[in-house]
Amino acid sequence: MRIQHLSWEYPPLVYGGLGRHVHALAEAQAAAGHDVTVVTQHVDGAPLDERVGGVRVVRAPLDPPLIPPGDLLAWVLALNHGLTRAALRVAGRAVPDVVHAHDWVTCQAATTIKHALGLPLVATLHATEAGRHQGWLPSPLSRAIHTTEWWLTFEARRVITCSTHMRWEVTRLFELPPATVDVVPNGIDLDRWAVSRREVAAARTTYAGGGPLVVFSSRLEWEKGLHTLLDAMPRLRRRHPGLRLVVAGQGTMGESLRARAAERRLGRAVTFTGFLGSADLAALVAAADCAVVPSLYEPFGMVATEAAALGTPVVVADTGGLREQVEDGVTGVRFPPGDVARLADAVSSVLTDQVRARRMARRAREVVARDRPWAAIGRQTVEVYARAAEEERMLEAGLAARPDRSLRLVVHDGNLLTGEGGSPT
Repeated sequence: MRIQHLSWEYPPLVYGGLGRHVHALAEAQAAAGHDVTVVTQHVDGAPLDERVGGVRVVRAPLDPPLIPPGDLLAWVLALNHGLTRAALRVAGRAVPDVVHAHDWVTCQAATTIKHALGLPLVATLHATEAGRHQGWLPSPLSRAIHTTEWWLTFEARRVITCSTHMRWEVTRLFELPPATVDVVPNGIDLDRWAVSRREVAAARTTYAGGGPLVVFSSRLEWEKGLHTLLDAMPRLRRRHPGLRLVVAGQGTMGESLRARAAERRLGRAVTFTGFLGSADLAALVAAADCAVVPSLYEPFGMVATEAAALGTPVVVADTGGLREQVEDGVTGVRFPPGDVARLADAVSSVLTDQVRARRMARRAREVVARDRPWAAIGRQTVEVYARAAEEERMLEAGLAARPDRSLRLVVHDGNLLTGEGGSPT
């Protein structure tokens, strides 16, 4: 199958889990014999067109006009112009069998390519704007993002989500028939997350000091819940003298989270590393006594899977996709999201009983090794493409009725919007 992915991030440009997901998925599909192209944004120093890991990577420069800082929608529009031209240029020589769009940022390009070439469109929603804000859309920007997400699900023949929780969320928000939404979890490559004892020892020496080491590795955004962990740190430090927390990641909340740590007089107990490359991140997580994922909203929770792959005990918020992948007391420990006291208790239970903690970590690694290899995830995704292509063929041949779905958005309590209508076109 000839596959074209549209993604706003792809190595070497990676902001978070989406970029790592598309990278691993594309290479797994290429390894299975498919002709895979990823069209993404250009980054300084990277080739405009190259083949790496069996995948053709085409990077589109942004349009020349200067975009005011902070104007996200203008930036997205410029990006989509570039992605569209690059994708159509590539398709001019070899038309893909399917276009796979990742999140709302690529919606305009995906829609144009779908209609210009008459292709089935599959869309993965890695998260939703309403979910990130706990069901609210607090600004005009949020409402614009939400309606673009609605538009993407409207145009897609099939929608992919990474968890059953996320499937419930998108079917509710965008009124999609459940039969049109497929659950394909994120995968893990255990070989890529293998680290040597020397690397682990070096990370331990760098970060741990003489006490327990706790790690948070995610984007520094409100929904990731780092503020809850910082609030729990004073009581954790009282229970576990010398405990240190390392925060690996960057985001819009970085400055305020550093200020929060200072307000709680955490001093050298908390280290903010900024973004870490995959090798350094793997060594850090493997060196930790506990990895904490305190998200308030989490469609899947890739960092919990990565910690499990590295054999590190995990403590996660009991929410979203985290609830599905971490069995409380078996593969990790869960706590109510946002509950500072229960978070502290959960982390303490891991730090005070390392025999139990390591037993849970071994079991978690066994589960991800069995259920999350990227080869299997790639096959499941291609099966979704085949269903989308068959449905497209049936509609074009007049063998199936084209569902009617009108675009109508309803405001709830002044903010929350949902799409109403039937199934996608």
